[in-house]
Amino acid sequence: MTKPHVRLSQSLTLFAIVALISWNLSSYGADEAVLKPRVPIDQIETVKTWTNPLPATGDTIEKGKRLFHGKAFCVTCHGKDGKGLGADIEPGTLRGPLPRNFTDQEWQAARTDGELFWILKNGSKGTAMAPFIPLILSEEEAWQVLRYVRSFGHPQD
Repeated sequence: MTKPHVRLSQSLTLFAIVALISWNLSSYGADEAVLKPRVPIDQIETVKTWTNPLPATGDTIEKGKRLFHGKAFCVTCHGKDGKGLGADIEPGTLRGPLPRNFTDQEWQAARTDGELFWILKNGSKGTAMAPFIPLILSEEEAWQVLRYVRSFGHPQD
């Protein structure tokens, strides 16, 4: 028969492991709704048909990178590495959904360019993501930023 203090110790250890895993996931910008569409259900099918009109060339991606790190200030929340924590954000200090981790392969595969464009234009309800088109970015600049965001989904060799 297991002694009560051993069972308690085992339960506390299991709780600590689960808490640590949860904290690690949140520290990289993941949240429980990472794959939840942000586009309203009545618009999602149309939005999914939108494609990026700009080529995925080095020049287009570089322009998107400059916007991401500059004018669009995406780097502030999404970080220079695209993992969802800006340079000045300490893990555990934010409440609510964390900025998206653009290096998450599952998320990259699940979201279409049209959905991401819609979010840049309309913001993302329930998050701190505000609309950027046309207040900050032109439509062409938004597509450039999205080319750069997609580059985070391709691990560097």
